[in-house]
Amino acid sequence: MSAISGMSRGGTGVMAPAAEADAGFVYQRCRWCGTSSFRRLLCPVCASSDLKTEHSTGPGIVVQSRVVNRGTGVARNESMVRFPEDFVVPCRIVGTAPHMVWVGAAVRPARGAHNDSGEVVFELCDPAGDDDLR
Repeated sequence: MSAISGMSRGGTGVMAPAAEADAGFVYQRCRWCGTSSFRRLLCPVCASSDLKTEHSTGPGIVVQSRVVNRGTGVARNESMVRFPEDFVVPCRIVGTAPHMVWVGAAVRPARGAHNDSGEVVFELCDPAGDDDLR
């Protein structure tokens, strides 16, 4: 038995395993000042490395969205999403046309989107269909 297997899961700056992340969106909270952040090694406010892993309580809200064509030549969406715990995540929103993502839309982690590049991918909670535009 290794020494690591006996350690608690709430280690310093450790992201939760993928199995736990499926239940919701995982972020870190500083044990010293309580600031929430995403993918940080140090707290952005007090620079503490004592971060605990938590799950977000609800859907994120799109605060910025744009359509880009660079790199691949195919239009895709790049957005900034704010969560109820008051942190912002840069991400890509899939499952709908890039121009159909609006500021104020509720998003959740995309189901079945396992991305090896480390890119964060969300989907709209209530996507607007073509019938909504008529």
